[in-house]
Amino acid sequence: MSVQSPSFASTVNLSAPDWNTVPQVTVTGEGYSAGKTSVILPTSAGLLQLSFHKSGLRMQIAADACSDYDILTHQPESLPCQLTSSEQSSTIVCGDYALIIQHQPFSFSLNCAGKTIQQTPNDGHFVRQYRMPPLTKTAQGWLFSLHLGAEEPVYGLGEKWSSLNKRGQFIRSYNHDALGVNAEISYKNTPFAWSPSGWGVFVHTPAPVSHGVGYAPWSQRAYGLLVEDDALDIFILHGKNGGEIINQYTQLTGKAPVPPVWSLGVILSKAYYQDVPELMATAKAVREHAMPCDVITLDGRAWQDTDTRFAFEWDPKRFAHFPPNQVIADLKAMNFKVCIWEYPLVSVQNPLFAQMAKKGWLLKDKRSGEAYRYQWDMSAFAEVLTPLPESGIVDFTHPDAFNFWLESHKPLFDLGVDMIKADFGEQVEDDNMLAHNGDSGHRLHNVYSLLYNRCVYQAAEKYSQNGPFLFSRSAWSGSQRYPSQWGGDPQADWGGLIGSIRGALSWGMSGAPYFATDVGGFYKDTRDSELFVRWSQMAVFSAHIRLHGIGQREPWSYSHDAEQAVNQALKLRYQLIPYIQTAMEQASETGMPLMRAMALAFPNDRLARGFEMQFMFGDNLLVVPCTQPGGEVEFYLPDGQWLRFPDQQIFSGGKVHTLTLALEEMAVFVPAGQNIPIGPDVLHTEQLTPPASGKQIKHYWPAQDVVV
Repeated sequence: MSVQSPSFASTVNLSAPDWNTVPQVTVTGEGYSAGKTSVILPTSAGLLQLSFHKSGLRMQIAADACSDYDILTHQPESLPCQLTSSEQSSTIVCGDYALIIQHQPFSFSLNCAGKTIQQTPNDGHFVRQYRMPPLTKTAQGWLFSLHLGAEEPVYGLGEKWSSLNKRGQFIRSYNHDALGVNAEISYKNTPFAWSPSGWGVFVHTPAPVSHGVGYAPWSQRAYGLLVEDDALDIFILHGKNGGEIINQYTQLTGKAPVPPVWSLGVILSKAYYQDVPELMATAKAVREHAMPCDVITLDGRAWQDTDTRFAFEWDPKRFAHFPPNQVIADLKAMNFKVCIWEYPLVSVQNPLFAQMAKKGWLLKDKRSGEAYRYQWDMSAFAEVLTPLPESGIVDFTHPDAFNFWLESHKPLFDLGVDMIKADFGEQVEDDNMLAHNGDSGHRLHNVYSLLYNRCVYQAAEKYSQNGPFLFSRSAWSGSQRYPSQWGGDPQADWGGLIGSIRGALSWGMSGAPYFATDVGGFYKDTRDSELFVRWSQMAVFSAHIRLHGIGQREPWSYSHDAEQAVNQALKLRYQLIPYIQTAMEQASETGMPLMRAMALAFPNDRLARGFEMQFMFGDNLLVVPCTQPGGEVEFYLPDGQWLRFPDQQIFSGGKVHTLTLALEEMAVFVPAGQNIPIGPDVLHTEQLTPPASGKQIKHYWPAQDVVV
């Protein structure tokens, strides 16, 4: 819902580039060792530093010339290596690794134990050796090329709504207010990708990165990366499968902590509750209808005045007769946690704008030096949402602004607020904005969301009374350290459900283990009961579950049958909390997402890769969402025997099956011989508190009770 940044088509050549006009980098002198743990090669584009770490190779040019924004949690330890050189080539050896660099032009081959991990593409040309430059510096940035095998898939690159296999796609790592899940643009991006062949690539940069992944106008035989930064810093990772490579990536950029148990319950929301009586009536109805639920959300205008937001102020008109502390206390008395919305913009109509502008705490206009005044694209609002005011954007690169914004959350948490929905973060514009640290809007645009996520999450760490938890929409590399994220604004139809599933799985394949969707869809709601049921059933098997959109999302608001089916699914969600907690502990240690695409969960089963709409939830639940009216599902079960959950019907693996599901039925399967821990039937997580002493019975599926 913002002014759209210039189209990437205006800055990146999507058609067939004339590679003839692009100079290829050459090695211009003899390489030398730097401290025995790296090698420096003089090139026509600057000094190229090469080093090995325990998971692969790092290549850097001018990497010290920029702010890195703590995208990496630490600088990985470089391992000892040895250099041998000739006029034509250089070879660097580190343990089982060997990197061979050809000089004229630069090209490379990375090998481990005699096997090629990655190399310069063998996409040749009649006249010159390489049709697509192996490495070059252009007016837009650095172009670096990797080889792709004939049928090699590539996964990752953030939250994307189309095929999980990015082969053949052109993707730009650039955060957008996407206004849906129907295009290439998305809210959460990362320049990290991997292949089941055993390699991964991560570009350590805050800047946009364009990926031509076997993109035919560039080269169907190559993966070209265009890094729109002055510095080049690329990691080539090596692991036997996607899980290992994701683990390596998250060792560099950070693991996600285990969220508090209450966050695993149902989060109820809408855009938005018109007033306090509607909010309280909804909360009471949830309990009266015995709908399992833990959190209720005051979204946007439900607690802020639109004209003067955002300034941590309760709307004086809306709350004139309903003191916020009493509203929160009343919700707490019904065993609800409370979530409130925010965004990192301050209306010019609020005195806080002038105060922050005077202190230099807002992003500046490069032309005038004054605080930048952000203008919203009003075409996104029309009759759907309230137009937003001209606003300043908080400059999180300014330490004092960062600290002010963090500390401003204390009164909210002291009041009893439990979690923040950190919305937006995609509004930094390329050309006209300047940050306190000297970076332009172009370089700050993506990483801004990481700084915003970090600030609000640290506020929750410092002041939340029930454990830190954050819901954010926009994210960049490293944002997985500040969980969780949700996929914003899907269309309320079957295509919106399908795009949301793909977005969740793609984000999980990109090193972020937790995700939630807007259950029911955000916009263009038609009160489709069947769609709402199927979306709810799918969301039971996601890290977090939130019912949200424009209009009511309470199950009974659709139909009696929808209420019965959804409540049954939500009760199962709560019974699965012990299982979910175990999967989250695993995610925190390894980076493995809770929702695991088949290519990630079954790396050695090529057939499994083709079934992109089904997924593993944790280690032992295979989930087949119903994504069309009528209840028919087609799915593939890998080798072995599988039991349908919960009725224990036996299915053979290694083949494709079809089922037609009744409205209350789900297609979920467990490998034979595996047990699923089952928790109690509760309406909220406060009821999960174990007795102070004495033995407990742990229940497992299939039927098995264990005294602990």
